[in-house]
Amino acid sequence: MTKIIVDDKEIDVPAEYTLLQACEEAGAEIPRFCFHERLSIAGNCRMCLIEVKGGPPKPAASCAMAVRDLRPGPNGEPPQVFTNTPMVKKAREGVMEFLLINHPLDCPICDQGGECDLQDQAMGYGIDTSRYHENKRAVEDKYIGPLVKTSMNRCIHCTRCVRFTAEVAGTGDMGATGRGEDMEITTYLETAMTSELQGNIADLCPVGALLPKPQNFRARPWEMQKTEGIDVMDALGSNIRIDTRGREVMRILPRVNDAVNEEWISDKTRQIVDGLKTQRLDRPYVRESGKLRAASWQEAFAVVASKVKASSPEKIGAIAGDLATVEEMFSLKLLMDKLGSKNIDCRQDGTKLDPRNGRASYLFNSTIAGIDEADCLLIVGSNPRKEAPVLNARIRKRWLKGSFMIGVIGEKSDLTYEYQYMGAGAETLTSSATKPPEGAKKPMLVIGQGALVRADGAALLAAAAKVSRAAGGADGWNGFNVLHTAASRVGGLDIGFVPGEGGLDVAAMAKGGVDILFNLGADEIEIAPGAFVVYLGTHGDKGAHRADVILPGAAYTEKSGTYVNMEGRVQMSPRAAFPPGDAREDWAILRALSGVLGQALPFDSLMQLRKALYEAVPHMARVDRIEAGDVTDIAKLAAAGGAPTSAPFKNAIEDFYLTNPIARASAVMAECSALANGRMQQAAE
Repeated sequence: MTKIIVDDKEIDVPAEYTLLQACEEAGAEIPRFCFHERLSIAGNCRMCLIEVKGGPPKPAASCAMAVRDLRPGPNGEPPQVFTNTPMVKKAREGVMEFLLINHPLDCPICDQGGECDLQDQAMGYGIDTSRYHENKRAVEDKYIGPLVKTSMNRCIHCTRCVRFTAEVAGTGDMGATGRGEDMEITTYLETAMTSELQGNIADLCPVGALLPKPQNFRARPWEMQKTEGIDVMDALGSNIRIDTRGREVMRILPRVNDAVNEEWISDKTRQIVDGLKTQRLDRPYVRESGKLRAASWQEAFAVVASKVKASSPEKIGAIAGDLATVEEMFSLKLLMDKLGSKNIDCRQDGTKLDPRNGRASYLFNSTIAGIDEADCLLIVGSNPRKEAPVLNARIRKRWLKGSFMIGVIGEKSDLTYEYQYMGAGAETLTSSATKPPEGAKKPMLVIGQGALVRADGAALLAAAAKVSRAAGGADGWNGFNVLHTAASRVGGLDIGFVPGEGGLDVAAMAKGGVDILFNLGADEIEIAPGAFVVYLGTHGDKGAHRADVILPGAAYTEKSGTYVNMEGRVQMSPRAAFPPGDAREDWAILRALSGVLGQALPFDSLMQLRKALYEAVPHMARVDRIEAGDVTDIAKLAAAGGAPTSAPFKNAIEDFYLTNPIARASAVMAECSALANGRMQQAAE
């Protein structure tokens, strides 16, 4: 630590801190446009000027000078900097005056109004007149894709967007052309950006040059109510903020959580907003003569009750989808227990993960933040760029630091970082090629659903555990990791939403093994004709088309629920809006249905439901904490053995933008999908 005096206040800070960070540590507010904690230093905007005692007789850019660069006083006194002297104020006012020379000053029609950094800083350092009478610089707006709208007259050349796409996203989509007054920020040949994280540049832009295109001219920031929530578009559990106006979700933004998503979210997380209100189920339906007709709740429940009473317990089953909360899965499991059925499953893709193998057998044990400490990485049967884009950016961040060898077994893909391609299938996984480099103390193995959903998935899981065990690692380090694609999967496995002794799994139930099937939002499976399907879901997707009775539920923004992310972190998401029409929260539907079935569940409120959940699964009460798995579970899993086939691995996700019913209902996601497929066809040709 180094002593430094900021505005007569002495503090201790690391020597590698920039002066901007040191000043903020001392409580001083430093204006900035180009500086960002997670991007490289550019020193473009010069707004962060401060005065350094004993330095040059001119202001210094605090973002581009480190604490270690300062000289002590003549008698060894700590270096001094000042953030509010007349020289500093005059310098910042001069920079602001230059920034506003060419800025269009169209705040009344700018979507950034109300949360614009330039607007805020102009209040402190701007003046109400201009000394310049020349024409303002005009720049043509650019097309950079369906997610980000450009208004390049407002651009102040901070290059945050350029640095983000180059450093974090890894695609290098954005760049600058020209010099001086002719400099323009654009994509190559004005094509659409290719990154799955491109929407983050709209958050980074300190002015209104880059804005979310789907939300263009829809609402002002002060009109919206902000709710902190959890994302369910993948299994990462990204922390988000849901902004609503009235009953409608207007936009979704990231929240900072360094342990999970830092401050990034994927484009699917951000822009499925229109899918939340399209093709929604807002009333119960009953199928008569092959056609669905609207019905009352009582009528729908009566139809379900008559079917259940006419069936035997072994012919009743339940499947939970990828977006379900822990509470509603727990409610459905209790209902199946009361009905005497053991036919339950939360693994609609058929993955061979099983809670009987121990919690460590299905967690991302190294944790997401643990990627920063890893020495090497082996990816098996997965494409993290499509399955968890923010996690992929974290892997890239670790790769950029150096001394991080990455190997891939499975399909070749552009992962935004260099890797060693080792092979296509299981024969590579079981060979000696998977040995980590010499001296690796924290090796990681990540196995994806592309390997685990196969018929030989259990054998592959055991083989991966064996490789992870052989790689070793430091004390307390568990390098075995499962990359999930479903937000509900870990929570479902935690509460035991899998077939009981003699129970049927998803495949058996879907092929006709049951007469009555409760479908809790599982829209990615084909259910054979014959079974009577009761669908609890939100959208008119595949599950609703196959249903005999539809009970409309609430989307993830419309209910309070618990989710467990891939590393085992329990997170709670409150309700931000209300479901449309007669739709209700899924746990409440199941509680009401249980009463009609004569098997009333032991709770009447969400609080009582959670109390029962916490008694059954205690770690669910420890919100924002990770209940680590037992490392001995990996040894038991490795000993399970099995003979995997030689077929090559196939990635679990082919189309990143259309993986769930909300995304498939979104016109924005459909446009993104069409662009991505077009690029793939061009590359194939």
